[in-house]
Amino acid sequence: MPLRLELRGITKRFGDLVANDHIDITVEPGEVHALLGENGAGKSTLMNQLYGLLQPDEGEILVDGEPKVFRSPRDAIAAGIGMVHQHFMLVPVFTVAENIALGAEEVRGGPLGWLDRRRSRRDVLETSKRYGLPVDPDALVENLPVGSQQRVEIVKALTREVDLLILDEPTAVLTPQETDELLAVMRSLAETGKSIVFITHKLREVKAIADRITVIRRGRTVAPSNHPATAPDPAKGSFSPDTSADELAALMVGRDVSLEVTKTPSDPGREVLKVSGLIVDDDRGTRAVDRVDLVVRSGEVLGIAGVQGNGQTELVEAIMGLRESRAGTIELEDKNLAGRTTKQVLRAGVGYVPEDRSLDGVVKDFTVAENLVLDIYDQAPFGNRFKLNPGPIAESARERVSQFDIRTSSPQSTVGTLSGGNQQKVVVAREMSRPLKLLVAAQPTRGVDVGSIEFIHNQIIHERDAGTAVLVVSSELDEVVGLADRIAVMYRGRILAVVSPDTPREEIGLLMAGVVTREAEDTE
Repeated sequence: MPLRLELRGITKRFGDLVANDHIDITVEPGEVHALLGENGAGKSTLMNQLYGLLQPDEGEILVDGEPKVFRSPRDAIAAGIGMVHQHFMLVPVFTVAENIALGAEEVRGGPLGWLDRRRSRRDVLETSKRYGLPVDPDALVENLPVGSQQRVEIVKALTREVDLLILDEPTAVLTPQETDELLAVMRSLAETGKSIVFITHKLREVKAIADRITVIRRGRTVAPSNHPATAPDPAKGSFSPDTSADELAALMVGRDVSLEVTKTPSDPGREVLKVSGLIVDDDRGTRAVDRVDLVVRSGEVLGIAGVQGNGQTELVEAIMGLRESRAGTIELEDKNLAGRTTKQVLRAGVGYVPEDRSLDGVVKDFTVAENLVLDIYDQAPFGNRFKLNPGPIAESARERVSQFDIRTSSPQSTVGTLSGGNQQKVVVAREMSRPLKLLVAAQPTRGVDVGSIEFIHNQIIHERDAGTAVLVVSSELDEVVGLADRIAVMYRGRILAVVSPDTPREEIGLLMAGVVTREAEDTE
């Protein structure tokens, strides 16, 4: 039956950090309610309380006017609330039916009997048919594409007979076509009376699907009454989807933000990076990069588009000396980089923004100043093989903090105390503060807010305009299209085509799904 949800004054603290500060939200039956905000704004924390993974310190949750206390996801599901997490909660070696039955198993022959697999299959088929979500109950999850795995997660929630579905960043790993399919599914579910809370930071999708929008900034909801130009729905404390993308971005960040990458046409020069016949295995010994050829010239951005997990990570690691290649060559201005250490690659004039800043980008217990010289701490004037020179390190840090707008109380603060966006700025500042021949930027804006995205994009284009060859790898198609002068689409370890950023999104999306069109064949 349709469900009406109210969150009143929800507050959650972690020590001195107030993650949610007296948040009020109402979700009506049969509506798609978008929860929009920067990374770290408190969206997922709020939803984890609604799903019983966390408990609020203050406030109350009401379902159809009745106060509820959720001590676990089981309590939330019993009240008609389901959640699909950003990182799928599926067991790869189980079948679809086994995954859907997990946690709600039906047994035959008493408490110590056996799993009723036929009923599990029947439940999957019935739910799939009812909601138009085709899945094969007998397929192994590990053999399914990402979009199908997401359908499994949604079917799993719907078999629990939930009436409100929380989708946490559901399009993060989908192709454009899969995203469009998901939006259509969300609309059809809403038409059956299901309520949907759609957590995202992607403005285009919000405007395409949402009935109402709640904006969270720094743990608080942004009051519509303060923003009369944004077509608010003040009676329900939310914004209309008619609100422009620029206005929504400003509401998220607290200032005006440009959503478009501003750049002049590129003027490519000499070949700087040349990769030929490259073969690289992943950690399991499976071929992840399969005979890849690519060229990046000075003064241009080559963007690599593709759904995460199609060999992009291994390609970048091989270029940076972090992973051994099985065959092929990697040349930087005719000098072979294959077999070089990462330090040697960096010293050859390569800058590197890694896809996981926490793992490869920063040392959180080091200060901002120390992190800014991680690549060159043993070079003058910062130090030598025997000692560091604190004075030049501190002076350089003050300059970089100002130049790259790193929000920190002091360059001597530890990087771990900074927000994710400012940690990323530390990485960008370090890599772009020395002469470069090649910049390799992998997922350069992952986990950062729209304000920091704008800044990082501008810095990448500035580096291109200075004559540096730039290789950008991103699973965000909008980012690749905005930054790239040429786009190489990668699928299952191969470059399927190199296309212009003017190529229709639908065509690039097909390539990301492994479909080579006639137009793409003509560009190869």
